[in-house]
Amino acid sequence: MQRKKQKPSQVAIDKAEYIIKASELLNKAIANTVWRQKECINLIPSEQTQSSATRMLSIMDPAFRYAEHKEMKAFYNTDVFYYQGVDFIKEVEGLLEKELSLFLGCRQVECRLISGQLANMTVFSSVMDYLNREDGTKEPRRIRCVMNNLVAKGGHISAQYMGGLHDFVAYDPTTDRPNVIGFPVSSENLYKIDVDATKKLIAEYKPELIIFGKSMVLHPEPVKEIKIFVNEMSLDCIIMYDMAHVLGLVGSLFQEPFKEGVDIVTGSTHKTFFGTQRGIAAADYHEKDTRYKLWKTVKRRTFPGYLSNHHLGTMVGLLMAAYEMNYFKNEYQSKVLDNAKTFANALKNVGMDVAGDPTVSYTQTHQVILNVGYGKGPEIARRLEENNIIVNYQATPAGEGFTAAGSLRLGVAEMTRFGMGKKEFETIAQFIADVVIDKKSVKDQVKSFRKNFVDLHFCFSGREIDAAMEKLHRLIL
Repeated sequence: MQRKKQKPSQVAIDKAEYIIKASELLNKAIANTVWRQKECINLIPSEQTQSSATRMLSIMDPAFRYAEHKEMKAFYNTDVFYYQGVDFIKEVEGLLEKELSLFLGCRQVECRLISGQLANMTVFSSVMDYLNREDGTKEPRRIRCVMNNLVAKGGHISAQYMGGLHDFVAYDPTTDRPNVIGFPVSSENLYKIDVDATKKLIAEYKPELIIFGKSMVLHPEPVKEIKIFVNEMSLDCIIMYDMAHVLGLVGSLFQEPFKEGVDIVTGSTHKTFFGTQRGIAAADYHEKDTRYKLWKTVKRRTFPGYLSNHHLGTMVGLLMAAYEMNYFKNEYQSKVLDNAKTFANALKNVGMDVAGDPTVSYTQTHQVILNVGYGKGPEIARRLEENNIIVNYQATPAGEGFTAAGSLRLGVAEMTRFGMGKKEFETIAQFIADVVIDKKSVKDQVKSFRKNFVDLHFCFSGREIDAAMEKLHRLIL
């Protein structure tokens, strides 16, 4: 007779097996952390190791709590919290807004957003609501036309129709396609916007939303030139800058978006910025400005629109990261920008095909882009990983997509923070050439090299900090 099959709920649990599973997970996490933190050279430009204080604060109470809140007209626009026991996180949130406002040079920051993608979607939704503000009785229309950096030209998926824009941009009635216009790029440098050609497209299509920002970014965006032109055309156009990759570079050495005319800045906080993995939106409006209503909409769409729990632990960690960034900003930014130029030139000198403009040493950001051949990006990235050099393969703007990825996207921010300078990036360039061109194994050399750079810089130390960190450690042991 065939035995009746047991339902999952009836299967006996081997408790000893779960102890083994738990132990294996812990040991694998230890091994992976040692490998990535002490044996590898990480050149992925969208990643950043957090300081010990930032990491430790992120797992403290209130990491397990809720603190939903919103302004209530019935309480004279007081920010009302729906949970008790939140005095500390309320203070943290207020301090974080002040630190980020200081860093960005603006009046308003929404720091409850938990990713850059969510920040973008919140702004897109808010723009659509803002455009429909005069008539709430009809089905809201979508944004008539959007101009952005197309993904094929280095733009991020969150600002594409197939990504975050999907539910917010209208269709062109003549083509029956989403009415998204890509920035034209220079024929001599595919990573730089052609400003004159862009002005012609703006005059023709009259976009209601212009989105600057890329994930393959070598240059500042031409915000000021486009803002002046939009004003000359008297267009009612909102200018947004997704600064996810370059958020930690905001300032006089790179770009000051609000001084240049941006309406809204979004970004993730863990690439060039020192923070935990979160997102922000920011603006610089007076309360009497017409577009202050747009900012109020961003606040509403954040909560109760797009989130409830806003990950309170990583918010505390981000406050420490913001303190670090405001304190070390000038020295850090200067070293990152110098290291990127040195790295690009060194890669060129060892025979690599470096993308970009040689008159500015190929880059004006933290990124360096290598052309490695049609469709060869994934294989070469894997070979580098086998040699403990971690990179990110990408499609070139001239290619047809990731199936033909022919470039590597490199960034210097994290290794700069681990204390590497110009000399070290010249050494790394030679390692890369040894692997890519000469097909050598350099894994042991990389591991030995990295042993000298395991202490994170641009973070706080000293008696008071060390004593507090020791107390935090004891709390979780």
